[in-house]
Amino acid sequence: MDQARSTISKIFNGEPRSYTRFNLTQNMEGDNSQVEMKLSADVDEEEGGTNGVGEHLKHNSARNPYVVRKAGRTPRNICFIAAATLLIFIIGYLIAYLVHHKKDVAPTCASSTLPFDDTQTQSIHETGAAPLMDWSNVKALFAEKLSADRFEDAFREFSSESHRAGSSADESLRIKVMNLFKQYDMEFWTDKHYVKVQELPAGVTNKVSFKGREEKLTGFLSYSANGTVTGSVLYAYYGQAKDLRLLQDRNIDLSGRVLLVRAGKISLAEKVANAAKLNVSAVLIYPDSADYSMAHSTELFGHVHLGSGDPYTPGFPSFNHTQFPPVKSSGLPSIPAQTITAAVAYKILSQLGGQTVPADWGSIGNLGDLDDVITVEVNNILTEKKITNIFGVIKGLVDPDRYVVLGAQRDAWGPGFARSTVGTSVLLELARSISAMVKNDGFKPRRSIVFASWTAGEYGSVGATEWLEGYLTSLSSKAFSYINLDGVVAGPVGFKAAASPLLHTLIVKTLKEVKVPKKSDVSLYDEVSKGDWKTNVLEPLKQDDAAYPFLAFSGIPSLSFRLTNSEYQYYGTLLDNQSNLRSASYNGVSQLAVTAAQFAGHMALRLVHDYLLPLNTANYDDLLTTRVAKIKRNIDSLKRIHPELLPKTLTMQWLSSAVGSYHRASAKLNTDIKDSDLEDIEECRNINDRIMMVERNLLSPYVSPKDSPFRHILVGSGPHTIQALLDHLDALRISHPNADADLFRNQFALATWTIQGCANALVGSIWRLHNDV
Repeated sequence: MDQARSTISKIFNGEPRSYTRFNLTQNMEGDNSQVEMKLSADVDEEEGGTNGVGEHLKHNSARNPYVVRKAGRTPRNICFIAAATLLIFIIGYLIAYLVHHKKDVAPTCASSTLPFDDTQTQSIHETGAAPLMDWSNVKALFAEKLSADRFEDAFREFSSESHRAGSSADESLRIKVMNLFKQYDMEFWTDKHYVKVQELPAGVTNKVSFKGREEKLTGFLSYSANGTVTGSVLYAYYGQAKDLRLLQDRNIDLSGRVLLVRAGKISLAEKVANAAKLNVSAVLIYPDSADYSMAHSTELFGHVHLGSGDPYTPGFPSFNHTQFPPVKSSGLPSIPAQTITAAVAYKILSQLGGQTVPADWGSIGNLGDLDDVITVEVNNILTEKKITNIFGVIKGLVDPDRYVVLGAQRDAWGPGFARSTVGTSVLLELARSISAMVKNDGFKPRRSIVFASWTAGEYGSVGATEWLEGYLTSLSSKAFSYINLDGVVAGPVGFKAAASPLLHTLIVKTLKEVKVPKKSDVSLYDEVSKGDWKTNVLEPLKQDDAAYPFLAFSGIPSLSFRLTNSEYQYYGTLLDNQSNLRSASYNGVSQLAVTAAQFAGHMALRLVHDYLLPLNTANYDDLLTTRVAKIKRNIDSLKRIHPELLPKTLTMQWLSSAVGSYHRASAKLNTDIKDSDLEDIEECRNINDRIMMVERNLLSPYVSPKDSPFRHILVGSGPHTIQALLDHLDALRISHPNADADLFRNQFALATWTIQGCANALVGSIWRLHNDV
């Protein structure tokens, strides 16, 4: 190429002037012959004689007015011109060929960002802009890394009799995790917070007193209101809203009563919140033998904050340097709540009078009379703890600033073997396996994988939520998925998953790839789907799930899953140990951990390997259509029954139109994908960003993350959600005192524009909105 430039320089021997000059100089028999070719633009300048060039040409013309014409027509000069023209043509052809050849060799993925030379072309291939490894090879390599023996070693490493958040045992586990990240040559960092939690005070117990008998309790519920209250006991089954409505239908006044409810069905916090709405004075929660087969003396531990994170810094990260307003989470209960053992509960239930228990509530006996008075005393101490999350990262080579997060809590009330030890072991085994694939086996992830070890999970995903609050704007635009590893092994192979609809298609694909333990020819999908995988596998994502704040607060598509064929009963107790989990899994914990790691690993690897994020936006079509159809039916019904409550101008047109816009935007995305060159880095990234916008644009922009943190209109909680619209229609139908037709219309409009905004974001460019949506 340098030689070609040199040759061209010799031929095009001109300078940047107002005309072009071609000098062909040949030394032939001592003659110098020169050809001067002028641009027409120079004629006036030369004729005016205003510069030296014009004067020079005039002088030549005076001697021989035909010098240029005659010299250009000599046979020898004609040969020179022909030879020069041919040489220029050949060189031009060679340059064009070389450029065209390089375009063919270099991948198109960088055509819009990088000039082409040999080193840059090599760099493109090495960074994995076009994946060098087939998915089948990725799966095979990953399978080689996992083994039951390795998990047995991990269990020994991370098992601990007690590792509450902020304790020395918790810190010791964090250091172990950090050292392993170092060993795997991963970049790592920490995230420190100063949070407030409730603990039992040393030397003081919470207690209940019933008919002359006092019971001291060692189990407790963090974030309960403190104090001593006295009221009549009322049995309320699981404390669900429908259970309390049934009591009201029996004309039982709940005001001032102390509710006695079973653990299960819904979270502890939801039970207390349901009761507080009806002016109940306190709530007692116990593990009934119909749900738990453990000893009747077993104590329960938990929290009753209807939310996640530190409730004394709602919406704010609890960094030490941050100034916080003097506010509390609206999810903090206003009434005392306490756990009691099954033995204490049965003593109380056996002495209750009043109405008989509904038949489908079991053979408990009676609900409780006004004379069945009990005293509840709660003395929890609010204390500040320093907690530290630890992270490691395997960086992607094409889009390193886009990442999937895998997380597991490492703290627990007691041993927490199923709750935290297995999940932490799976997290570290995934980190080891995938880092080895990158380092030793040539696997080149396009995007990054972040491994997170959380603490204070038992107090309501405090560590994870504080991280989300601290980096909300960054995470919502760059983290495209979260996979929760808490409690992934709870028994022999059955399978349950709770996830964003965007992940449903990937879940099915992964279930078909992962095999059942000890059945190499049977996939998990064949084993657990039973002809209807949505019914037999999927379940709602609950508020006390660590994945919930990622989805409902941050708008990050999230997943929780577990291998189980029955509910593991020891969560939230000091009996969550290795022995009990081995018994529940028929001594198959380590092999089940391999299967859980394979499922989580395949999900994560797919998310960082493929050109396009395997998040199916069409899965929200059915959900939106179903919910809006239900709203329409309820509005039509209400207009027939109480036409005066809703104005005639209120129609479903705009809400239905917004759902239709989402459907068209999702279809347009698929068309754009088919028409795109997915090896073009910029083009592929733009499409992936459009996919990522869906979940975060289902967060209502009309509510504050401080006041209503779970802003997702489909899975969140609060008056901005689609479920709230349905609940409000029910309240209007029965003329509930809290029903407000104007408020409903406002919620209806805001939900409509949230869905429309999501559709607009999915389209991408604003100039395409009119035509595509």
